[in-house]
Amino acid sequence: MRNILNFIIRYSKWFLFTIYVLVSCILLVDNNVYQQSVYLTSANAVAGGVYNVWSQVTGYFHLKSINESLQTTNADLQNQVLNLKSELAEMQTLLGDSAIPATMRDRFGYVSASVINNNTHHPRNYFTINRGRLDGIRPGMGVVDQNGVVGIVNVTGDHLSRVISLLNETQRFSVKLRDTGFIGSLAWKGGDASIAYVEEVPRHAVWQIGDTIVTSGYSTTFPEGIPVGMVINRVHGQDDSFFTFKVKLSSDFKTLSSVRVINDIYKTEIDSLANYDIKTSDI
Repeated sequence: MRNILNFIIRYSKWFLFTIYVLVSCILLVDNNVYQQSVYLTSANAVAGGVYNVWSQVTGYFHLKSINESLQTTNADLQNQVLNLKSELAEMQTLLGDSAIPATMRDRFGYVSASVINNNTHHPRNYFTINRGRLDGIRPGMGVVDQNGVVGIVNVTGDHLSRVISLLNETQRFSVKLRDTGFIGSLAWKGGDASIAYVEEVPRHAVWQIGDTIVTSGYSTTFPEGIPVGMVINRVHGQDDSFFTFKVKLSSDFKTLSSVRVINDIYKTEIDSLANYDIKTSDI
């Protein structure tokens, strides 16, 4: 014990210097957006190799549940494709081929990726995927798995990207009741990784337990109709003028493994129009 105390006293100046440097770095990153972005990009690159090896080891334990979920989803998608083909054929018969623009079928593209690091127990959760700028990934792109919405790309490096998880108290998603079309805002409140809440739904909305919650399509982040969850109850919200629904999320974030990043080819154009400042002289 005496030797340890002598060692600490002897090198106390170095210990104090190290503490000052660490505190300075933390304050610099927390209070400056540019330094925070550089740190996140660098940290993702350094940690990516470790995360990638770890994800390969742990991924095998979830293969069975993932495969079962994929089979169920594929069966549902096959039914939807058959229905859409039937509807498309009817439209072509009634209106002609020119009534179905080809660009409507090619607007969205998908980039497959693997999750190499993931958190579900923090108030603000993120996960890392093994795709980056060189793969066409950009901040603001939506991310889904085989069951539904899981997050939005936040920071990109050349080969890796950090994604804001749906399990993040600062993030909201525009959603709607699939069958009736009433719009709401989905938010995660912390705690249970399988439960979120849809707020700001009009009180005249028609709903029932078991209704499916899907993306509204009111942004370039997600196409319309991607599953998010299922209504399991109505709860008391902060504003009595609206309904608040408790929702069972479609995706299992604790076994998140394979995802797809959504690329909207019209995103840049739509965002530029949304941000365009209309001057009085232009009216």
